[in-house]
Amino acid sequence: MPQNLTRLFDIPAYQLKHTPHDKAFNTKTGGNWLSLSTQDYCSQIDTISTALLELGVQAGDKIAVVTEINCVEWHILDMAVLQIGAINVPLYATLSSKDYEFILNHSDSKFCFVSNTDLFNKVKAIQPNTQVATIFSFDNTVCLDNWEHLLALGQNVNHQKELEQRKANVSPKDLATIAYTSGTTGVPKGVMIAHEELLHTATTCKDLINLQESYLPMLSYLPISHVFERLVTYYYQYMGMEIYFAESLERLVDNFQEVKPVFLPIVPRLLEKIYDKIMAKGNALSGVKKSLFFWAVRLAENTEIGQKRGLKHKIADTLIYSKWRAIFGGDLRFFISGSAPLQERLIKVFTAAGLPIYEGYGMTESSGVISLNSYKKGGVKVGTVGKIMPGLEVKIATDGEILVKGKNILKGYYKNEEKTNEAIKDGFFHTGDIGEICNDGSLKITDRKKEMFKTSGGKYIAPAMIENMMKQSPFIEQIMVIGEGYKMPAALIQVNYDFVSDWAKKNNHIITDITTDKTHIAQIQKDIDVYGESLGKWEQIKKFEITPEAWTIEAGHLTPTMKLKRKVIKEKYQDLFVKIYLR
Repeated sequence: MPQNLTRLFDIPAYQLKHTPHDKAFNTKTGGNWLSLSTQDYCSQIDTISTALLELGVQAGDKIAVVTEINCVEWHILDMAVLQIGAINVPLYATLSSKDYEFILNHSDSKFCFVSNTDLFNKVKAIQPNTQVATIFSFDNTVCLDNWEHLLALGQNVNHQKELEQRKANVSPKDLATIAYTSGTTGVPKGVMIAHEELLHTATTCKDLINLQESYLPMLSYLPISHVFERLVTYYYQYMGMEIYFAESLERLVDNFQEVKPVFLPIVPRLLEKIYDKIMAKGNALSGVKKSLFFWAVRLAENTEIGQKRGLKHKIADTLIYSKWRAIFGGDLRFFISGSAPLQERLIKVFTAAGLPIYEGYGMTESSGVISLNSYKKGGVKVGTVGKIMPGLEVKIATDGEILVKGKNILKGYYKNEEKTNEAIKDGFFHTGDIGEICNDGSLKITDRKKEMFKTSGGKYIAPAMIENMMKQSPFIEQIMVIGEGYKMPAALIQVNYDFVSDWAKKNNHIITDITTDKTHIAQIQKDIDVYGESLGKWEQIKKFEITPEAWTIEAGHLTPTMKLKRKVIKEKYQDLFVKIYLR
């Protein structure tokens, strides 16, 4: 890490000195991309810091920020907050009012910034129950306390001397953010991360990721409240990349093709959805075109990582794979996948198609990264999450839990000494994940410690591993393995409605009730049997029930990062659980 780069807010000045450019941040407005230069970025950071000082923000104050889509204002505010010694508390836009109330109170947030009217109204409704003095909006049409007002305030007052003193007083070890976990098993915990922890991870990415050029186009589209996206945007700024903000998930493919990003961080659920859409287009073909498409898919599925490409691959590339790459703009060099396990099949298929996927592993508590498969020759080992990143020590506990110690590990959980002491022992953070270190040093994740369970016969079940195998079935959108304390595991399934509809049409089959249709259910069981062939008999799923609706973030089935809320799902479908085991 460069000596003059010790706090997160040093990054803009570092870019200004080493890679200044006119397209540091780019926003689609009125059909055109409007750019903010590095110089203007730095100037607006100081202006907003000055406004916050005028409003009485003190070092250590907490400022909550929630935005529906990523935007340049978030980044300006982030740096402005950090350089006066205050603390950024990012929130997901999909949280409930109850969650907002809890986090705003628990974090002691003084101000809250929102991006639109809906979020303003959501926070406004619970504001009387919190310590939030003012809600500010990035959208100038929402309220008087808006971004334009703050910029004007900062330009009309002078706190330059105090600003410089505040910046000088911030230590690399000072708290930069409290990032609340999405809470798969209970109330969210506030992860305390210091400047040096996030900065170490962001700058180390330069050696982990094979992108040495500056000024490359990048698309920011994953929620900025998630440490994964936040980390890569710090990395982009450090490297001097051009950051473009996606308009929405609905416009994502259009934005891919406009921006032509060279690298994409991605989460498995999104990649699965993209793959499903590619397969749906293949299924819609007919005759020779359809045969060629699925020949190319089978070829990709049977191509090992690092395998030499031959004539068949060249033909498949010209006719099929090049079209897949065009979906992402045509210039994409690779993906990095994190946040949840990724199907091995997808890694092989996309890599064979010229879209390599480097699967990694990280947590909010590790500032986003613990390990990563490498772009270097022989650096990808499918079935693992790669080698441990520099600056970390990893060991496996006697019960199989992964323990981590090093430069980017959390300070602790905010106002929760009990959870902090449970998680950090002898300097090692207990991840809650079960895994092993392979002979070549690669890390393999097998399951979540708290999610593993025993059947009544005493056999351990690793649900996430089984779920990932079953999601290879095009019929299955989401699946949760259940059965703790019972004779055998079973599953609750949300089907892929689009695929099932297409399948029914092609087979001239009318489905009146998707949860009970015997033909459809038999087809799912057939897929489950095929994909579960490698499992032990005690792990195989012989009974399942289909839920009557989709599993969504809004309905509480999923966390904002698309992980299963197992307790919630089990409670919602207790009748199906009873049907499987007690009837």
